[in-house]
Amino acid sequence: MAAISIGRYIFLICAALILSYTSCSKSGARNSSMEDQNDGQQTAQTYRPDPVARYVIEEDTEQILDDSLGHILGDAEIPEQLSWNILRTAAQGPSFIMDLLVVLQGDPYLRVLVDKGHALPASYEPQDLVELTGGSYAVSRRGLLLRGSAALALEEMAAAAKADGVTLAASSAYRPYTYQETVYARNVRESGQETADRESARPGHSQHQLGLVVDFGSIDDSFAETKAGRWILANASGFGWSLSFPNGYEEVTGYRWESWHYRYVGRELTYFIDTYFDGIQQYALRFIYAWEKAGGLSGSP
Repeated sequence: MAAISIGRYIFLICAALILSYTSCSKSGARNSSMEDQNDGQQTAQTYRPDPVARYVIEEDTEQILDDSLGHILGDAEIPEQLSWNILRTAAQGPSFIMDLLVVLQGDPYLRVLVDKGHALPASYEPQDLVELTGGSYAVSRRGLLLRGSAALALEEMAAAAKADGVTLAASSAYRPYTYQETVYARNVRESGQETADRESARPGHSQHQLGLVVDFGSIDDSFAETKAGRWILANASGFGWSLSFPNGYEEVTGYRWESWHYRYVGRELTYFIDTYFDGIQQYALRFIYAWEKAGGLSGSP
């Protein structure tokens, strides 16, 4: 969870600049031997990354494909077309790598992957929780807690909504591990295991434990059609908030659509999500997890 080292930061900047430089030259990547050309041969239909990182410029598209990045996208199970878009962007210049580096320099808990396959320790509890007391937004009850940075971002977003004649209402926020145990057990008891697993996270697997999530409004499907639901869907990312479980992505997130569940990830990460991952938080977080696990483009920790 530690921030990326200065050495790694310098290396990745250099890698990004090399990618940018190489993309301007048609001949720079054709090269040392016929064997290298054959090993690196690539078509737009089938991408087979070589274990040795190299850059290949396609005849028609002049794209440079970084094999290490291709492997990471594959490990993160990013869809093929989205992966190709990212590879193309990375080949054309340093923007993707530079935007990623900005994200990696931030609070690691803003980007930590918490889902059905990746859990927080039972003992994890943020140290900067503050109580939500209202202001530009409403609260459904006393005692709702959120991390300080998220609380500030919530107030900023709610003030903008209020200026547009919309009042946001926070209905649920931080949940400790023990509280999630109660929530999950109740859902299993009332709805059965299969339904509960579509709608409720097991203890340790809930984003709410991060202290960075707010459930807004009615906490049901009707929220999407309210003024608040429409406003926040259109504007949340500009304030660093990201919809965790979008409509039509249950196979990706593991949970059915939750129009009310927003996670604070910061403006840098919402920009990264929206620009490169079609606004799908789960794709971006899986990619970042795979990137950090692989040690970035160099493949070393």
